[in-house]
Amino acid sequence: MPLAQKYERLRNTLHELGSLLVAYSGGADSAFLAFAAHQTLGENMLAVIADSPSLPRAELAAALAFAADHRIPVKILYTSELDSPDYQRNDSQRCFHCKDELFTRMEQARIELGFRHIAYGMNLDDRGEFRPGQQAAAQHHAVAPLVTAQLTKSEIRTLARQANLSIWDKPASACLSSRIEYGRPVTRENLLQVEQAEEALHTLGFQQVRVRHHGELARIEIARPELPAALSLNMLDRITSALRPLGFLYIALDTQGYRSGSMNQTLVEIQPAAELLPFTSQMNRDDVG
Repeated sequence: MPLAQKYERLRNTLHELGSLLVAYSGGADSAFLAFAAHQTLGENMLAVIADSPSLPRAELAAALAFAADHRIPVKILYTSELDSPDYQRNDSQRCFHCKDELFTRMEQARIELGFRHIAYGMNLDDRGEFRPGQQAAAQHHAVAPLVTAQLTKSEIRTLARQANLSIWDKPASACLSSRIEYGRPVTRENLLQVEQAEEALHTLGFQQVRVRHHGELARIEIARPELPAALSLNMLDRITSALRPLGFLYIALDTQGYRSGSMNQTLVEIQPAAELLPFTSQMNRDDVG
């Protein structure tokens, strides 16, 4: 299907939904969805961003700035997943508990504000990956208009570039909790360690990085095109000097470089993500708050 036709299908899908809250993180997918929803529905949409210690301050500021630039209405929900023992435990279902908290709060807001649906930025490439958050989305009847329009990640970036959106080439940025090894409790302290460590690496000139928290060990992933810049004794010393004061005794550079979801390699068993509920069944909901 031609890309222009897919975009028209997205606009038609949004129009049929009538009104919705968009789970908005500021990443390329959710930002493009929020933009398209606002272009299509106007005041009948609202972007909702969840704020908690797992969201880097820089990402929150960037998300709010993008929304302001395009006059997209935004509501900040202060979520408390970090207070949940199920989330703190940091097992393979951590993302489910996070998204369950988010969608529970969004459902409350949907009813209070009188919107018909909740939408989120899942794209066609996300299906089949290990993403427990998709199960939470399905349980809360969240719709995925980008999937309905059959849009892939690269196609979303292309459409965003054509619309002159600054986020078209924004690197992926999962929550800070995804940097902490499974089984190590998620705390405000180790989230702050990761955030400050990644900020330090950005200050040193690296664009796409992850600091994986393994207790006393910080395992640094740097995108392979940028990796040569780290491979000098001077830069290694600068990285060590920046990260050791944050509480890491050992700093290691991962020779494979940055890759999404590298922590999942440590899981013994991974259950397939739940299939998204069919869009047609979700469209039958008429419980407008």
